[in-house]
Amino acid sequence: MTEIAHPSKKGVIAWIERWLFTTNHKDIGTLYLSFSLSLFFVGGFMAMIIRAKLAVPGQTWISPNSYNEIVTLHGLIMIFGAIMPAFVGLANWMLPLMLGAPDMALPRMNNWSFWILPFAFFIMLMTLVLPGSGPNFGWTMYAPLSTTYGPPSTDFLIVAIHLLGISSILGAINIIATILNLRAPGMTLMKMPIFAWGWLITAFLLIAAMPILAGAVTMMLFDRHFGTSFFNAAGGGDPLLYQHAFWSFGHPEVYIMILPGFGIISEIIPTFSRKKLFGRNFMIYAIASIAILSFLVWGHHMFVTGIALKAELFFMYLTMLIAVPTGIKVFNWIGTMFRGSLSFETPMLFALAFIFLFTIGGFSGLMLAIVPADFNYHGTYFVVAHFHYVLVAGALFSIMGAIYYWIPKWTGHYYNETLGQIHFWLSFISINVAFFPMHFLGLAGMPRRIVDYATPYADFNMLSSIGAFVFGASQLLFVFMIIQTIRGGNPASAQVWEGAEGLEWTVPSPAPYHTFQTPPHIH
Repeated sequence: MTEIAHPSKKGVIAWIERWLFTTNHKDIGTLYLSFSLSLFFVGGFMAMIIRAKLAVPGQTWISPNSYNEIVTLHGLIMIFGAIMPAFVGLANWMLPLMLGAPDMALPRMNNWSFWILPFAFFIMLMTLVLPGSGPNFGWTMYAPLSTTYGPPSTDFLIVAIHLLGISSILGAINIIATILNLRAPGMTLMKMPIFAWGWLITAFLLIAAMPILAGAVTMMLFDRHFGTSFFNAAGGGDPLLYQHAFWSFGHPEVYIMILPGFGIISEIIPTFSRKKLFGRNFMIYAIASIAILSFLVWGHHMFVTGIALKAELFFMYLTMLIAVPTGIKVFNWIGTMFRGSLSFETPMLFALAFIFLFTIGGFSGLMLAIVPADFNYHGTYFVVAHFHYVLVAGALFSIMGAIYYWIPKWTGHYYNETLGQIHFWLSFISINVAFFPMHFLGLAGMPRRIVDYATPYADFNMLSSIGAFVFGASQLLFVFMIIQTIRGGNPASAQVWEGAEGLEWTVPSPAPYHTFQTPPHIH
């Protein structure tokens, strides 16, 4: 429970102590979500700089080195500062309520795992103002750019990444301990909500994947300062070793950022379809299959590095195989909606957009999985379009849908549905205007991570920049809606969104979890 400040302490000090020392899962969930939203705008501001630079060819108002620094930190901040903390915040808020647990299993460690994050990102952002250059080698930090030629600020980036890894692993341990030990009587694992299943599997992925990244950046540190040659060909090392280590972490990381989103969509779709989730057990098996396969497909990022033909075929077939459980999930979501009593409130709109846009990202991923085709696509803006469809239209849209879905439960107020719908349509249209043209830029041969480009690419780049700026501006409406809902609004009912899974926020009874209710009127 939250520690109460001493009665003699008033005002700001009591407020600071309440949030600094809290062990309440709802408070910590709020801290994660607030921090995520803040870093989302920091990373988004960097994206605006990138798109402003690329809107018109030949601009010189930002130097190439500064541009590379912005590109590097934009990727790291959006992944580790915006998407992942948002999902952890949703887990902190909802898992104890869904499972009937009094709190997270390890509340003090929960507090610690959050407060590591601000220090980590302070160190990471500090690299921009340190003497010399900031990290300028891309968010993947490939050697030898980050080792032999990396600026001094690279060491601070390595420390920040270690802190982020510690935070992620502590949070994952806490989630696993909560799910396995604090479920209400009668709630077996197979009766858990899909969101809880998505996070249970994600937590194991985090514990398995983050040490790989920690090992890779530690070897970077040793190469830079202790005379080793892990990634230095002149000393007998191999720069490709870093790529293997990074993508052994990097591809599971992609699914760390999407599996909780699958769980969210699996909660929203049944509610607004007034039906039970179709093929529920197969959804669980599909999530588990994706998690296992995610550790076996890292090599598809390295088709152009000269790996053996048999290895290329192995990674190509496994990458195409991972589309099967993903397809099962999409089929089951559509099956849930089939002949359902659908309504299209804002959470449902974000869920439908997730399915449509994530599928586009999946199809472009299949194109990248084919070895001879990847030789042409690799390193182009086609890849940029692909992973932004997965992470923005996928992970970010699922987070926004979750906030609209659960914020009435959190605040006791309904959000303004009209504002929510306006925010959705602005986001949906602008995200496609921003990223769909990048497919054509990539197919036409425009390389990624370049500060300038040839004139024939100008029209599509201008279109992408317009879409990006509209998307960024529309998120101000999202923040306004959140503040407005926290401050007041129509009172929310006890059940909020009722439906096939409408009891997911109450302490479960030993009765089966999925008990269908008569669909009431949706406010």
